[in-house]
Amino acid sequence: MATTGKLSNNTKAALNSSAEPRAQNFEDLVLRHIRYSIARDSTQLCEADWYKAVSLAVRDLIVERMIAAQSAFDRADAKREYYLSMEFLVGRSLDNNLANLELTQQCRAMLGRRGIDLDRILEYEPDPALGNGGLGRLAACFLDSMASLGIAGYGYGINYEFGLFKQEIDNGYQLEQPDQWEPAYSPWLIARPEEACLVPLYGRIERSVDRAGNYNPMWLDWRVIIGVPHDLPIVGYGGRTVNVLRLYSARASDHFDIRIFNEGDYFKAVEQKIVSETISKVLYPSDSMAAGRELRLQQEYFFVACAIRDIVHQYLRLHKGFGAFADKVAIQLNDTHPTLAIAELMRLLVDEYDLNWEDAWRTTQATCAYTNHTLMPEALERWPVEMIERVLPRHLEIIYEINRRFLAEAAAVSLYDDEQIRGMSLIEEGPERQVRMAHPAIVGSHSVNGVSELHSELVRTRLVPDFARMWPDRFNNKTNGVTQRRWLLEANPGLAQLISANIGTGWITDLDQLRELENCARDSGFLDEFAAVKHANKAALAAHIEKVSRVSVDPKSLFDVQAKRIHEYKRQLLLALAIINDYLAIVEDGQMPKVARTHIFAGKAAPGYWAARMIIKLLNSLAGAINHDPATRGMLKIAFVPDYKVSVAQKVVAAADLSEQISTAGTEASGTGNMKFAMNGTLTIGTLDGANIEILQEVGKDNIYIFGLTASEIEDLNQSRDYHPRAIYQRDSRVRRVLDALADDRFCAADPGLFKWIYDSLLSSDHYFHLADFSSYLAAREQVWRDYSDRRVWLEKTVLNVARMGRFSSDRTIAEYATEIWGIKPGIPVVTDEPDQPGKRPLIL
Repeated sequence: MATTGKLSNNTKAALNSSAEPRAQNFEDLVLRHIRYSIARDSTQLCEADWYKAVSLAVRDLIVERMIAAQSAFDRADAKREYYLSMEFLVGRSLDNNLANLELTQQCRAMLGRRGIDLDRILEYEPDPALGNGGLGRLAACFLDSMASLGIAGYGYGINYEFGLFKQEIDNGYQLEQPDQWEPAYSPWLIARPEEACLVPLYGRIERSVDRAGNYNPMWLDWRVIIGVPHDLPIVGYGGRTVNVLRLYSARASDHFDIRIFNEGDYFKAVEQKIVSETISKVLYPSDSMAAGRELRLQQEYFFVACAIRDIVHQYLRLHKGFGAFADKVAIQLNDTHPTLAIAELMRLLVDEYDLNWEDAWRTTQATCAYTNHTLMPEALERWPVEMIERVLPRHLEIIYEINRRFLAEAAAVSLYDDEQIRGMSLIEEGPERQVRMAHPAIVGSHSVNGVSELHSELVRTRLVPDFARMWPDRFNNKTNGVTQRRWLLEANPGLAQLISANIGTGWITDLDQLRELENCARDSGFLDEFAAVKHANKAALAAHIEKVSRVSVDPKSLFDVQAKRIHEYKRQLLLALAIINDYLAIVEDGQMPKVARTHIFAGKAAPGYWAARMIIKLLNSLAGAINHDPATRGMLKIAFVPDYKVSVAQKVVAAADLSEQISTAGTEASGTGNMKFAMNGTLTIGTLDGANIEILQEVGKDNIYIFGLTASEIEDLNQSRDYHPRAIYQRDSRVRRVLDALADDRFCAADPGLFKWIYDSLLSSDHYFHLADFSSYLAAREQVWRDYSDRRVWLEKTVLNVARMGRFSSDRTIAEYATEIWGIKPGIPVVTDEPDQPGKRPLIL
């Protein structure tokens, strides 16, 4: 592919020829930081000291490249892409940065000479928990690809002090603990207090007119929050481009509210300052209470206000006026959370830079683009009009004006009746009037994309069909991808080395080259090496499971993995029902499994999501019963791995044999775990949902296990209301036995009735069609066991999965965003003078 950022032969040769001096200079940097930053002799260092010294040395190299790359983009007046997301699940930085600078082996050797294990040093770094799951991890993959493709791409988000909670399991239940990743002490974050900006909240609008008689609102008496940026460098592979993820911390104004202070209530004034800083304290507060929802709204506005002001500032450094703004700036909204960016950009252009409404609106639409990530109604944000009016009074005025003009435009095209126009309104009428945040994101953008072929089609036909009729060319698909640097090169170094030894290293920047592995799929020697790598990864994961879960698992068993956020639509419960079926077949029918298998679960449930939390309890209760039953004789085990995060995911994807991607068809937008697992030689069992469909197209039907109803069949059943789960229960003895076991307290004898809700829920509604897919699921699993029993058949399938995953690189996804939405041509700045010494500026051509 012309746009995937392949390295030229000259560049590769130059990099290889400079490896030895780079290693020597890197070692000098580490030793210098030991002396002057750590202030110790190298013989006195603990692992934390080594981590800090190595990280600071790596940061020196990164900063040189960051300054050089940004100067090159300035000189070229390159169009810049700004990616706005409430979440960035970046994972650990040291491992990633060493790999992308191609310094991992040099660093390992340097530390090894001193008796230090690099892997132990890497484990010292905490995971920055700046995201809940797939949304934040996708954003991190995209930043990696933008830098690796030489795109001037920048992320904007919040510098949460407390990330997503740390998950512990207590008596089988999820227990949430604070997860403070200590951003203040991170060697990677670069504070930029001199670039802090003011963010207004609350206040009132004074309505007046200017000298020409035009409406001239004044936003007065607002409360000020200070946004302090911290830059996290994002290193592209080879270090030729280093971009920035800018994260904002909320700080109170240096001045008290003078009215409160004059009233003599000093403590109330101080309290207000403390409350102001809670905006960046924690990721996603609970929105079950009004105060929590209001804080969430403040978070969303805080980060987009900081981002938009900074984007405008960066543009005005190089340009006068806003005539070229959309030609030099692209803003991508990652789901609905940053939608207020549209109103904020309009506010700045109209209120602060005096553009007329029509010019400001054309500029805003041409600049902004929106990615939809969900079809789930509860995930499509709505904010009460009353709350927005109180917190952001000027923005509500702007939203009203956008809506007035849009509805007039919709009525003029004669496509819709009154009911359809009401359904398209940005404002949802009802007892509590609400702003439908997806609607301003659609109306205010020039592009609306889904994240898999099926999802994008459902966005057009099911979610917002009336908008798609009005602007058919605005809607498009950009199937998600993951970066192979993090999820294969780093997560699975054994497999990465095996691949490179057989087809070269070009796949690291051009994943399509994995196709050459198809020639190895029937090579006995290669298959043996492939199997050895997988077994070593399974042994490493088994050691981790024993450490954190106190469960001993056999690496020779089939590792059946479902690792993702716990949610009813993702159907961890369906796998649990299948495990119960297998267990009852052993203890009641004497049918031992064809292959020994270990079922591994990982994922967090939202604190307020009772059903998801109870599914975690069920999984742990099943583990307690099954793992200790002598009847299973080690043929069936369950392990729940707590506190799933990026560093744990890297261990899991490298070790899994079977990947469970079993969401109800039509509910998963894309999924990226399915891509990570398949890329590492894990076979998929899944429904025709999200990107599973495209994985099927790539790997072939013989190399994936598909089951269950399709999205259209699910939709037909929902429309006809002709789904009767109790009828399935009555005619299928396996379903009946499994559900009766849950109702009869077989797995909760000490707590009667604990799982009766599952029996009642599945028989009364079964909203996610567990029982409808149960028989098909069991049949697909039987095929899995048969194939796994034939070692060569299984290994050939796994190798073909790896070989055919080129389409699912985030490099391909970002190249499509760049050329089809952002109007940016990828191109890598080449470092011609390696910046081995701090202060020695590399040249960029």
